[in-house]
Amino acid sequence: MTHTLHKAERLNRKKVIEKMFAGGSRSFSLFPLRVVCLPVAELDAPVSILVSVSKRRFKRAVARNRVKRRIREAYRLNKHLLLEPLAQGNCRLAVAFIYVSDRLEPSSLIAERMRTALHRLAETLPLLEASVPRPEEAEGGAPC
Repeated sequence: MTHTLHKAERLNRKKVIEKMFAGGSRSFSLFPLRVVCLPVAELDAPVSILVSVSKRRFKRAVARNRVKRRIREAYRLNKHLLLEPLAQGNCRLAVAFIYVSDRLEPSSLIAERMRTALHRLAETLPLLEASVPRPEEAEGGAPC
């Protein structure tokens, strides 16, 4: 497995992002991250991620970009923990990682919580697959 983060793995479709935060998605918190996930059919990659850091918590763009870079790096190095179980279920996920701390946490803490979050997402895959309507039943559902 290569440790790269391709453009297709970055969530940038406005409709998917709106659907993710409008409701119907599952979320949990692992300080300093809040993870929101939604099974979606119209994605190119098995998992597409969104990284968000609030301007309210970090006023300077340099600090926000540093936090986003740390989160992306932690995901890039540990994404195999989610991709392997996901390949068996033939499902596509949109995942948002939202940074909730007011302080710049060490990279080691972010990486540890990212591993825990990816394990938890892998465990909840059967629940996500069961909660999504089949494409025959409803238009726009994920093929899980």
